[in-house]
Amino acid sequence: MSIVFTPFTHEEMVAGVHAIAAAAEAWNPTLLVGVGRGGLTPAVFLSHRMGLPLVSIDHSTRIAQFGEELVSVLARRTRDGDRLLFVEDINDSGKTIGEIRAALAGESAIASRIRFAVLLDNLRSSQQVDYRARPIDRSVDKDWFVFPWEAMAPRDTLAEDAMEVPERLA
Repeated sequence: MSIVFTPFTHEEMVAGVHAIAAAAEAWNPTLLVGVGRGGLTPAVFLSHRMGLPLVSIDHSTRIAQFGEELVSVLARRTRDGDRLLFVEDINDSGKTIGEIRAALAGESAIASRIRFAVLLDNLRSSQQVDYRARPIDRSVDKDWFVFPWEAMAPRDTLAEDAMEVPERLA
């Protein structure tokens, strides 16, 4: 299978951050949560744009202090009244967002105080997000988007990442 790598430019990311900020302002989040790795850079930009504090979570590493333990703290913050806006680069298959939602629910987080924002949102994903800069439809759009922070990776690594779920590109 031939993979089409399409750059998601810095300018697109900045425009996306502005769009997400404008859409999320009315909800008035109190804390941003950058989802590692891909959501960290847009979360930092969004933190500066909205003037909000930022923490990061890396559920995928399976290192308790950066995932499971932090989920417990974040769940408690929702019970204390905080409104958490999780930031990711892309909602593609929905796996990461689904795992985070399930982990938060398992810690008795208040779902109405949790929202998700992404730069790219696959409309066919298993998960829905609250804010998106740009929708994509994987039934039509088979490109592998390369964000500015991913452009540093070797091409082989990008190809490996793209092929983790080959059906989304087929």
